[in-house]
Amino acid sequence: MPDPKTLSADEKLRREFNEWAEQGRGEEMENHHISITEQTLAMMDLKQGERVLDLGCGAGWATRLVARMVAGGERPGQVIGLDVADEMVRRARANSKDCDNALFVVGSAQQIPWDENFFDKVLSVESFYYYADQERALAELFRVMAPRGELYILINLYRDNPYSLRWASELKVPVQARSEQEYVDLLQACAFEDVRAVRVPDLTPTPAEYSGKWFANADELRDFKRIGALLLIARKPDVESPPRGWEVE
Repeated sequence: MPDPKTLSADEKLRREFNEWAEQGRGEEMENHHISITEQTLAMMDLKQGERVLDLGCGAGWATRLVARMVAGGERPGQVIGLDVADEMVRRARANSKDCDNALFVVGSAQQIPWDENFFDKVLSVESFYYYADQERALAELFRVMAPRGELYILINLYRDNPYSLRWASELKVPVQARSEQEYVDLLQACAFEDVRAVRVPDLTPTPAEYSGKWFANADELRDFKRIGALLLIARKPDVESPPRGWEVE
């Protein structure tokens, strides 16, 4: 059995999230993140016929939401759900048999198995902070996005929401905890334009009494929801990317 210390970052993610999949936690994410995701989808202004990548798709619940919104059009709308965890992808496929315009693929954010200049829009819900090399992931997204394509990265673990940092020590894989400004600077450094950050509050009701492990009381949970998730929005310039000339080791 390989020494966990020698595993690649992607292999660590694959193992961890395969365990999550087997525990049914991929499907649970819909209940945890539906409010912030629906608000993000409204901002994306998805249209029939668009090609969309759902990066870090998990069990595929957000992929299916997008697929219904882009279905139809002269050029049939299509959504590709990509995840490094093969068990998550297996469950996404099983849960999406009636969704004809969604395709689920096993792959890494560091080496996206897709052609250049393809996707009109990219959505990533609650996965980007897991990527060990965020610069390379952004370079890959830039490559597969169509000229003037739009990027939407939604995360609720970031430095400006201190409540979310409590989870980092409990996770079995490393996470990136950048600030809002650091993310904006990173996207700009990776050649994206029209970069902006938006806070997306969680609009789900907060119970009068809180008995979970992450917050001291309902007031803390309410404050966490008020601060909200961080939505990073950016656009690829009106340029075409050349074919990739390298492979990730």
